[in-house]
Amino acid sequence: MTGQTSFDHVLAAYTAAVLDQDAEALLALYDDDVRVFDLWSEWTYEGKESWRGAIGEWFGSLGEQKVGVGFDDVRSSMADDLASVHAIITYRELDAAGNEVGSMQNRLTWVLQRRGDGWLIVHEHTSAPIDGETSKVILRR
Repeated sequence: MTGQTSFDHVLAAYTAAVLDQDAEALLALYDDDVRVFDLWSEWTYEGKESWRGAIGEWFGSLGEQKVGVGFDDVRSSMADDLASVHAIITYRELDAAGNEVGSMQNRLTWVLQRRGDGWLIVHEHTSAPIDGETSKVILRR
């Protein structure tokens, strides 16, 4: 992705909502009928309310821990009212001073649809490769 696009704010808002553990701000980025293929726990989350439960569990598991988000190798394409974004997303565990103490990476794909003056995520897919010999998920590239 080169230059600023009209949905760049979604990346920034996602980053801020995760850092603040603000479930409502994070969920505001998603369409009511979103379909999420997440890396953890469930095969699929159908709709914002289903995704709300997963977000609540995630943030609830963090306690006082903060999570910084970084997007790398972001690529996108857009046609009319539909856009796709794919990237490597890094979740960084931060200590009280804001220093990174651990991290993991996922592959991320979003499909966004223009709604009024903004964009909402209508589909999210996260994944990570599996080591063929150990069958363990690889969470760093």
